[in-house]
Amino acid sequence: MKPHLEVLITEEQIAQRVKEMASEIRAEVGPEPLILLCVLKGAFPFLADLSRALDGDVRVDFVQTSSYAGGRSSSGAVRIVKDHEIDITGHHVVIVEDIVDTGLTLAYLRELLSTRQPKSLRVASFLSKPEAHQHENLADFIGFEIPKKFVVGYGLDDGELYRNLPYVAVLSESAP
Repeated sequence: MKPHLEVLITEEQIAQRVKEMASEIRAEVGPEPLILLCVLKGAFPFLADLSRALDGDVRVDFVQTSSYAGGRSSSGAVRIVKDHEIDITGHHVVIVEDIVDTGLTLAYLRELLSTRQPKSLRVASFLSKPEAHQHENLADFIGFEIPKKFVVGYGLDDGELYRNLPYVAVLSESAP
């Protein structure tokens, strides 16, 4: 069996939606400075495009979590692999996430980061799989809602492959 990629969201659709999301974020937060807190590794292309589309003062930091243990499904336990370095106390913070699947990671991050007393804490998720959600109201800004399928591209991977694709595709196995 070899992998088959079926394009789900094009590069052009991504570019347009990221610009719209930047406008939505600024409409809600206003012109005040923002801290974008990128969840590594998958959200880095989204972070790069979103940060360039946002007007005003924007600082960027990173957090890395693990709940997949190298597989395609969540292990059910979230751990922080890398914590952010910028002090978020009293600042508007937007967590930049690649995908809301079960919502376990975001629920954990929201709870943890809220204890650090940001002025506001919002989530911008590039993708969301509503059928898979086990937690409610996690993302304030959503790029695209997609079906409960395994996707790659635009930062999303399968065994660290496909992150570099400029589009999002459904990954499936096909006969040789």
